[in-house]
Amino acid sequence: MARILDDIRDPADLKRLSADELRTLAQEIRGELAATVARTGGHLSPNLGTVELTLALHTVFDSPRDKIVWDVGHQAYPHKLVTGRLDRFGTIRQAGGLSGFLAREESEHDVFGAGHASTSISAALGMAVARDLRGEDYAVVAVIGDGALTGGLAYEGLNNAGHLERPLIVVLNDNGMSISPNVGAISRILMRVRTHPRYREAKEEVWKGLERLPLGEQMQQAARRAWRGVKDFLLFTMFWEEMGFTYLGPIDGHDIVTLQETLRAARTLNRPVLIHAVTTKGKGFEPAEADNEKWHGIAAVGAKKPAAPAYGAVFADTLIQLAETDPRIVAITAAMASGTNLVRFGQRFPDRFFDVGIAEAHAVTFAAGLATQGMKPVCTIYSTFLQRAYDQVIHDVCVQNLDVTFAVPNGGLVGEDGRTHQGVYDLTYLRCIPNMVVMAPKDENELRHLLVTAITHPGPAAIRYPRGAGLGVPLDSSFDPIPLGQAEVLREGSDVAILAIGAMVAPALAAADRLAADGIETTVVNARFVKPLDEALLRALAARFDALLTVEENVIAGGFGSAVSEALDRLGLGQVRVHRLGVPDVLVDHASQAQQRLMLGLTADGIAAAARALREEASSLLSGVRARAD
Repeated sequence: MARILDDIRDPADLKRLSADELRTLAQEIRGELAATVARTGGHLSPNLGTVELTLALHTVFDSPRDKIVWDVGHQAYPHKLVTGRLDRFGTIRQAGGLSGFLAREESEHDVFGAGHASTSISAALGMAVARDLRGEDYAVVAVIGDGALTGGLAYEGLNNAGHLERPLIVVLNDNGMSISPNVGAISRILMRVRTHPRYREAKEEVWKGLERLPLGEQMQQAARRAWRGVKDFLLFTMFWEEMGFTYLGPIDGHDIVTLQETLRAARTLNRPVLIHAVTTKGKGFEPAEADNEKWHGIAAVGAKKPAAPAYGAVFADTLIQLAETDPRIVAITAAMASGTNLVRFGQRFPDRFFDVGIAEAHAVTFAAGLATQGMKPVCTIYSTFLQRAYDQVIHDVCVQNLDVTFAVPNGGLVGEDGRTHQGVYDLTYLRCIPNMVVMAPKDENELRHLLVTAITHPGPAAIRYPRGAGLGVPLDSSFDPIPLGQAEVLREGSDVAILAIGAMVAPALAAADRLAADGIETTVVNARFVKPLDEALLRALAARFDALLTVEENVIAGGFGSAVSEALDRLGLGQVRVHRLGVPDVLVDHASQAQQRLMLGLTADGIAAAARALREEASSLLSGVRARAD
């Protein structure tokens, strides 16, 4: 049977459909989402919740002339489906396929690229001001989830938008969730508004209730309860009005006709407007509605379950063990309790676990405040999201040399999430900060030892570990601090030396096996620390080798290899050449982690090839020196 969806090539095609046809289309989109994401993996629940909102936006506005700015982008799969990308939708998050987020180069309808939260209002306001300065006439709409409203950037945008009073529509997609359940005062306010009737409904309840109830105390109690409902709604409305916005809502975010009517009304107002649309994350798919945290992002059907535990799970287990004996340890995350594996820590130590919402900068300064009072905060934030708190890491933690541990999951290449989520910058941006110790384990067992190293160190320390499963190595029953800067030599050889950090140690060892098969004996070093480096070992290696190969899953610019080169210069050993293997000055697009590593030469074969080239280069240079001497 033919689907309406198959005939939608452009948002203009939606405008010819009736309300009933749009409702049918909404169900077809949900079917397409469920079937495709099951094959490819990706974000499911957030997209199931925005189907009607997407259709309403594209029937009322004229994209791309009118600008629709989606926050984050993992709620915009329906938007992709109705903007000419149905034929390629099966490639989403796959190498060479559609991005799982918004990408300006992918479609003219993606007016602002987004992979991180809370950016939409600021970006939309910039577009609105540009429109007015150029004397143009188009609408600008920002679609932001209530989870993203826990981020301070959203309020900076709202504050400036209310001050400038430019025509701008903000649609609050309120589903009570980000990835984990939302936390904080804003979430509580939204919950009260979601559950209380609007003013006219509350007024009707008052009079109907009074007619039914006998006179006396019961009547007074009913009146007070009804008035509290009115007051909560009025106070929430006043909040937005005081911010400079006209508030419309709350409305049913799954009622296409109501959405269309409200959007049209908002368009007629020549000022900032906020539309409060209440939606259900996972709408139309019963398992996702029942557990939309589990179904927020899913792996492809048939994806192999790793035999080894995930790095994050080992981190969390170790942190719980340490917290059992040290009441000063507290754990902090920024709306990623499940992603950082801290749910069980929160269950075990509810008074020592803090999810601060999508507010990474606050998380870091909050940790700094805890540290000033003798606590030992462990601030656990994905590498890509810690970038959003860089000033706080420097100004609030490192300048004051405070005892904060940064657990940095998803360090390195992250696979299908692509360029906006790559954790390939952290070794560079962390090692340049005074007082910061930076380390990365070679496997999940060493992660345990380095975590206790970081926590016992009386100053800022960051431990970076990769996304996904560990190597399946045995876990020591106990764990002890490793002396700061102490590397370990895993293999001795006289022909070439490879210094690897973190997840690159295992492929470096495998590369040494390949080189041995060719008669090339390799020294392999597990650096463990990017800062401080093992300078005694560097001196010893410089005495034996004319060149060193460094390997890191980080940008080459300013990373581990740069640290080794700088240290050799500082030690007066600058004659030793350093060949750095890592991520070049490019944005790494979505593909599997294995595909990304293969493309960048960060595999056993790639490392072996680089080592051979370095050895051949050294031999050539030596031959040249001998020829000149003769």
